[in-house]
Amino acid sequence: MSDIEYFYSAHSVFAYLGSARFMEIAAAAGRTIVHKPVILDDVVEAVTPVDFIARSKAHRAYYFGREVERWAEFRNVPLKLGMPSNHRNDMSLVNSMLIAATLQGHNVDQLSHSLLMAHWADHADLADKANLARLAGEAGLDGVALLDAATSEAVKAVYVANTAEAVERSVFGSPTYMVDGDMFYGQDRLEFVERALQKPFAKNWP
Repeated sequence: MSDIEYFYSAHSVFAYLGSARFMEIAAAAGRTIVHKPVILDDVVEAVTPVDFIARSKAHRAYYFGREVERWAEFRNVPLKLGMPSNHRNDMSLVNSMLIAATLQGHNVDQLSHSLLMAHWADHADLADKANLARLAGEAGLDGVALLDAATSEAVKAVYVANTAEAVERSVFGSPTYMVDGDMFYGQDRLEFVERALQKPFAKNWP
């Protein structure tokens, strides 16, 4: 059985809302998750002319407010309401830390979920090295070593390649799941992901 490709950013609220459920689904199907953190702004800009900040107040209030609130309740996910004040900080380091851990052969499922939860349940700053080292340590990994590796050229190359691959494969945003090449965008498609792992959907569209 093939792996599930997972394109996302470690600060994505919708990746967080689906994270625990996604990992349950993957485990039940016996599939490994291949984490592919991306530069989210670059991915979104490639598919839409309107970035997150430029969207209307009404759109942001509904999509990033009420929808988030409802999905958190539906999936029983702890959430601190409101946008974290540090949300627009540079997320290169946290995403690169995940890539570094993957390159070292670690299973990063727990670390990924812990980072997402810290940001959205506690409004932790994911650009802060002390926070990242602590969270990695709590996931059983050497946070200091991972942060050192995160700035390597090898990790930078993977980060850029992940982003380019996402754009090339028409990924719309975070999270996006690829099951045997079939793309599912958004945590609200996780039930489709679960079904696809059991029985692939018919594909008649070009």
